Amino acid sequence: MKILLSASLLGLSFAAPAQPSNIQPTEVARLVKTLSADAMQGRRSFEPGSLVAAQFIAEEFRKIGLVPLPGLSGYEQTFRVYRTQPGTPAVTLNGEVVSEANVMVSTGKPSLQWANTDHQPAEIATIAANDNFPEKWSRLRQGSQNTLILVHPDHAAPFRRYQEFLSRGSVQMATQDQGNHVCILTESATATAYQVKLVNRVDTLQLQNVVGTLPGKKRRLETVIFSGHYDHLGFLPPVNGDSIANGADDDASGTTAVIALAQHFKKLGNNQRTLVFVAFTAEEIGGYGSKYFSERMNPDQVVAMFNIEMIGKRARFGPNTAWITGFEKTDFGKILQKNLRGSPYTFHPDPYPDQNLFYRSDNATLARQGVPAHSISTDEIDVDKLYHSVDDEFESLDVASMTSVIRAIARSATSIIAGKDTPTRVNTEALKK
Repeated sequence: MKILLSASLLGLSFAAPAQPSNIQPTEVARLVKTLSADAMQGRRSFEPGSLVAAQFIAEEFRKIGLVPLPGLSGYEQTFRVYRTQPGTPAVTLNGEVVSEANVMVSTGKPSLQWANTDHQPAEIATIAANDNFPEKWSRLRQGSQNTLILVHPDHAAPFRRYQEFLSRGSVQMATQDQGNHVCILTESATATAYQVKLVNRVDTLQLQNVVGTLPGKKRRLETVIFSGHYDHLGFLPPVNGDSIANGADDDASGTTAVIALAQHFKKLGNNQRTLVFVAFTAEEIGGYGSKYFSERMNPDQVVAMFNIEMIGKRARFGPNTAWITGFEKTDFGKILQKNLRGSPYTFHPDPYPDQNLFYRSDNATLARQGVPAHSISTDEIDVDKLYHSVDDEFESLDVASMTSVIRAIARSATSIIAGKDTPTRVNTEALKK
């Protein structure tokens, strides 16, 4: 596929004085091409390519002149996680042995041994035929209690996908018991008797976010975050001899935007609020980078979060457009739209509400704490055939469109960065219902 850089550049020069013209397509191309190169080996968490990517981003932050996050001596925010390699589960339900093929386990413990013969070691939950499987599974996994989940066979296809993913090993932020979840694909909606036995292997591993800041001029304690995740899938089964999942759009494009925005706002040098630029690790395996980062931020001091996720192609709304997840949850999107009036750009509400995207990216942890934390994207996720494939490469990107979106984000953020606008908060009480 031909690179779209040279074909579209003429459409990027506008006369509007507020145009963020120091965000240039050549620089955008350099960054995203480097991050999605074969040398990065698909940037899979825990693998060498991920470390190379983190070091590249940290060096870019150093060249820009960002200040490390308070408490850090450099740009890498390093933390430990615990990866569990699952053993073979032995499960019975209502007196019948359950095939290993119909069991899915999410746990960070070295072993599980449940039996309800004389007590109830687990809560019982169901995912019925008419339930939204990804949404309910995600909600149940947030719980801290042991849960036995009975999944209706109508959900066999998504069950198999999640099962295959978890078979590679699950990750926990801590070694203590944070809730263990055993799913059984079954016609039964009750569990009058059950047993679960499982022995796992637990390894201690290291991950790193990359974080830099521009301290605010007058309102330093008020923070605006720009984020994207730099990890991807690593290697996949080969297609036409290619096995590297380069992740150019997902999410080298978002990480590129974070770096380009850091360059832009550093050159302007007039941010009244403190700006934090962060490239998250481990989004693809559960959002562990954003969880660790968010737990070390004071949510009351975070005014807004611009999480940038897959902006490498034109949105369904046409050139110079993007869409915002959770548009109805705060007035964040309306503020961005106001700041874009009179420009070539427009932002729209998320056109894929059935995908539950507001809680499927790195904005979710802070959003659950009330922060107006939203993702900005252009991906046509319902028809994107390159998503999570070996063909998500630099050559598939529209760099001109991507540059346009980064410029739009820069302009849309102006009043928030200046302290003139403060988005309303997410209603956390509504999340509990």
